[in-house]
Order: sequence, then C-alpha cells, then structure tokens
Amino acid sequence: DFMEASWDVEEVQTKGIQHLASFVKDRSAFPCVLKCTEVIIHAMKNHTDSLDLHVEGCNLLLELLSQALEQGVVMALDECVASCLLHTVRKHSENEEFISSLCTLLMMVSASEAAAENLRKVGIIPDLLSILRRFLRNDEICFSCCAVLWSLAVSENNGDQAVLESAVPVISAVLQKHLQNGVVAESACSALWALSLQGCVTDSDCEPTVALLLEALRMNPERAVLVKNGCLALASLVRLSETAALAILLDSKGSGIELIKHEYHLHFNEPGVAEALCLLMNEMVQYDEVMLDMRSQKMEELLSEIKLQFPFS
Repeated sequence: DFMEASWDVEEVQTKGIQHLASFVKDRSAFPCVLKCTEVIIHAMKNHTDSLDLHVEGCNLLLELLSQALEQGVVMALDECVASCLLHTVRKHSENEEFISSLCTLLMMVSASEAAAENLRKVGIIPDLLSILRRFLRNDEICFSCCAVLWSLAVSENNGDQAVLESAVPVISAVLQKHLQNGVVAESACSALWALSLQGCVTDSDCEPTVALLLEALRMNPERAVLVKNGCLALASLVRLSETAALAILLDSKGSGIELIKHEYHLHFNEPGVAEALCLLMNEMVQYDEVMLDMRSQKMEELLSEIKLQFPFS
C-alpha cells in the first residue's frame, strides 16, 4: 500500500523493495511476498532510468523465483512482465554486472512454458543475441542466454524462423569461445539442438556446425547431458541434409563413428545418451553411402551392445 500510494517517488519504491527483500529471508513469509511481484515489476516499469531500483528489483525477483522453484510453485509472469523485462534489458544493456543478473532472471523465468512464450512474443531474441555478441567472453551471461534461447526455440508454435536462423552463428561463436567450459558448452549445444530441430541451420552453416558439435563432444566427453543434446542436434542436422552425415564421417579431427563408439562406452549406463546415439545412427543410415561406411566400421556390434544393455527400452 505504501509503494502504491507513491508510484512516482523513486526512493519510496527502492526502500519498499529493500524492505520486502528483508522478509524473504523468513521462508514462512514467502507466500505473502510472492504476491508482491506485480508491485515490484510496476516499480521497475515506472522508474526505467534508475539502475539502483532495477538492481534491487532484479535481486528480489531472483530470490522469489529461486524459492518458488524449490517449492514447486509456478510464478505467473504475463506479457506485461515480459515487456518490462525486455525494456530493462534495453535500458541497461551496457552494464555487464546487471545484465548478468538479469539474464539469470530471464533464464529462470523462461523455465515456465507460458513465460517463455510471452518473452518470445515481445521480441526478446534479437536483444539476447546482441547481449551475446557484446559479452561473448562472459561465461555466466553466455550460459544464461543460451538457456533462454533453448526455451524460446524449442516451442513448437514458433513464428520467428528468420530471427532464429540469425541465432545460429551467434550460438556457434559462444560454443567456439567456451569449448573448454563444460557448463557453457552444454548450454550452447542445447540451444543448437533446439535451433536445428526447428530447421534453422542453413546449408552453408551445416558443415561448420557439425564440426563444432563434434569438437564439443570430444572436449567434454564426461558430460552426459552435453553428449545427449549434442547427438540430438547432430541427428536433427543429418535429418535435414546428407552433407551433415558425411561431415560426421569425414571430420578433419577423426572419424565421427569412432567418437560415437567412445561416447557410448563412457556412458553405457545412461539410457538418455544411448537413445540419442541410436537416433543419430538411425538418421545416418537413411543415406546409402553413409550406411556402407557404418557397416565397414562394424556399427552392428555397437548396436548389439546397446540392445543387450537396454533390452526393455
């Protein structure tokens, strides 16, 4: 009530948010504070020039979202909230520290399918790509933005084909830059999988994208989720083009088939990895020339192994 009575007074809004934040530490107060998200967003929307207020608001929303996720509570963030967050991104796009926190907030928000749809509707994708280009070296920002892009691209009712196609070289640049950072590479591979699933990888980008995904698998062999999503991305590319299948066979760093075998043996207890590998092989054998090469490399043996390991799957 105090904040609503003085929307135009910046200091009132900032102090109000700080006071609400002090209640969040008491877990029992969480349900009450959760109802204040609209007030926080309204304060941020009314005072777009105030970085301090936006920092306080962003931190409080992060804390609320963290607790909501822990307790299995879905926070309903509508298109108005998405629009406000987009405006905040644009207003403070040069401030690396704040953008890092805001991208983490966007990542948590986009975990909800409805909220992700609202972010997509307000047109946040080009802004995320601009952030990635500007802060390519920042691993936290790259991780969060790739995760948000995965959530937005994986939506089935996507009308942003041209925009999503422009994301491929940017995500590829992120993966290239952070190949040795398993967490970021995993997030980037997931984003590339979602983009390839939507058919957003052009013919000219197909071969370099395959090479990059194979390199990510080689450099992070122990990360099961990266291996699974990397293989799913490769399977989507192979489904679109024989060029992708041949690129896997003829990769300059070594046989992609041998890499597939190696990854399976590292994760032979992981049904998700085995399923992704089978899906990739299934797509590859659709091409006669590729199937002959796979036969010559005794892929039947690996398939028999997988069948024995997961007889009921």
